[in-house]
Amino acid sequence: MTLYGIGLGPGEADLVTVRGKDVLESADVVYSPGRLSRTVALNHVDESKIGDLDFPMTKDEEKLRTAWKEAAAEIAPNARDGDVAFVTLGDPNVYSTFGHLRRTIDAFHPDVDLEIVPGVSAVTAFATAMGVEIEAGAGLSLREAAAGVSPTGPDRMILFKVTDAPATHEGLVEAGYDVTYGRRLFMEQGETIITDDPETIDERDYYTLAYAEKEDLEVEQATAAFETEASDAGSRSATAAEETDD
Repeated sequence: MTLYGIGLGPGEADLVTVRGKDVLESADVVYSPGRLSRTVALNHVDESKIGDLDFPMTKDEEKLRTAWKEAAAEIAPNARDGDVAFVTLGDPNVYSTFGHLRRTIDAFHPDVDLEIVPGVSAVTAFATAMGVEIEAGAGLSLREAAAGVSPTGPDRMILFKVTDAPATHEGLVEAGYDVTYGRRLFMEQGETIITDDPETIDERDYYTLAYAEKEDLEVEQATAAFETEASDAGSRSATAAEETDD
């Protein structure tokens, strides 16, 4: 039997993958670390299948370690006897709470089989909502920017957990970046906002991201269009070849 880490995508129920939906429907118990992921899961499973776990809202490492150890002790026996799902928004391997559980299971319950079901991550959802193309060969860095932090360095960054947009924005602008923000993109809960004005999203919201691009960045994107002169020359060459064949 197996413990499945299932990515639910950014928050809209119909962005759960077909595989994720199938595993949810067949699982004996479905655990959720928070209210939003629970809400999405309930679109696919009955509430009677939802298992309860308590995760404290704290930065105290000892309390967090204790909570994850207790969660693993609750989940492991069920995963030995049947199929268990642990759901998380986004993808289980990208800035996800599932990593804590996976490491704890590996440490204390190594006999539990584990499988990841990937989901639509905030990265791809953000790029789609913003109309940002990360073209082939482009460099992109994923960084956290909680509490007003302003990471710098790469030409392009997607920043997670932008909880103090004005402070983060100030540092990024000083470093020469153009910045756009997206809040609760493809989420059923809360208002979706896309803006380049950090003051409109100055209140703390964990589900705020930013795309930062250096102002002087020059991007050459591949295109299927041809220059007119080259196209005309090609047509003339083709016509001449046809006449020669005749």
